[in-house]
Amino acid sequence: MLHNQNILFVLSILFEFCYKNLMNNETRIVLTGFMGVGKSTIARFLASLLKCDRIDLDAFIEQNERKTIAEIIETEGEIRFRQIETENLRQVLINDKARILALGGGAWTTEENRRLIKEQNLTTVWLESSFEHCWRNIRLSKRERPLARNKTHARQLFDERVKFYCLADWHFIIKPDLTSFEIAKKIAEEVFSMKFD
Repeated sequence: MLHNQNILFVLSILFEFCYKNLMNNETRIVLTGFMGVGKSTIARFLASLLKCDRIDLDAFIEQNERKTIAEIIETEGEIRFRQIETENLRQVLINDKARILALGGGAWTTEENRRLIKEQNLTTVWLESSFEHCWRNIRLSKRERPLARNKTHARQLFDERVKFYCLADWHFIIKPDLTSFEIAKKIAEEVFSMKFD
């Protein structure tokens, strides 16, 4: 009887070890959150820590469409941009096996996008921050953001989008005293069970 218990104990440890390694090697995540929260930068650091590929959806769209996001919104309108965004997201999810995907600030608010992401079994991570933190980063950024040209409109968008961001699987609160690298490290530890010295 004791021999059987020992075998079961060893098997349970072995199963847990294999499961964690399998999860660590195959888990794919999507970073979402308001513009200026740091999704692209955190995705870059996280991919470096995990030694894996990443995709920034906005950069992918710009490369695919040969226009900046701002140009698409200004010439074709936001509604058409959201359709283009969904088309490109579908392409990324089906054809690319990058483990880290950084969405644009509004991508997660589209129901079809959330459905596509869930169908592919990606884990979603909301990088949650205060509006003031995001606004400061928006103002310091060289990127043109046509949906955040003034603080009042940006604040309204922020408030509207929170109800969608909170649908993510994980919530990481971005504290002002943490660097993007430290946030990426925390995600690697908590979502991917990585250990650092």
